[in-house]
Amino acid sequence: MNSDPFVMLIKVIFNLYLFVVLLRLVLQLTRADFYNPISQGVVKATSVFVLPLRKVIPAVGRLDTASLVLAFAVQCLTIFLVVSIKGATAPLSFYAIYTVAGTLYHLLDLYFWAMLISVILSWVAPGANHPGAMLVGQITAPLYRTCQRVIPTLGGLDLSPIFIFLTISFLKQILAPYSI
Repeated sequence: MNSDPFVMLIKVIFNLYLFVVLLRLVLQLTRADFYNPISQGVVKATSVFVLPLRKVIPAVGRLDTASLVLAFAVQCLTIFLVVSIKGATAPLSFYAIYTVAGTLYHLLDLYFWAMLISVILSWVAPGANHPGAMLVGQITAPLYRTCQRVIPTLGGLDLSPIFIFLTISFLKQILAPYSI
């Protein structure tokens, strides 16, 4: 395998920041507790870029388009840097497709980890009052509600996490070739 450590470093740094930006977007979409210390940290980490964008890009309903544009910009910059470091060139359509698909892939990844944490917390510490546990619960609650409308519980056994994991895994497999 011909891996460049500098490419890996770029991908790790930018993907971590993309994760934080997507987390901000999800927190606003799910109307999670703004006063949660973790939410406050996410807002502080992203406000440097989101606040100037908000002056130019208005929100559409509950969707914070400034955060979405920032997520696309971070993903596009990551792709551009990786392609440039490898000494290649790519058409504009390549950047557009890989930016949208890569951002969706990372959003699904965020939900995958949130669901995994939620399932583990339901076994280990159900009803936990930790800020992280409460935030994960607020993020995953809309997924659970949507899925539970279609798949009812069976004698107290909730099968919705299995269906959600399968759906996320299926969508990630479709988008995996486009993620950098």
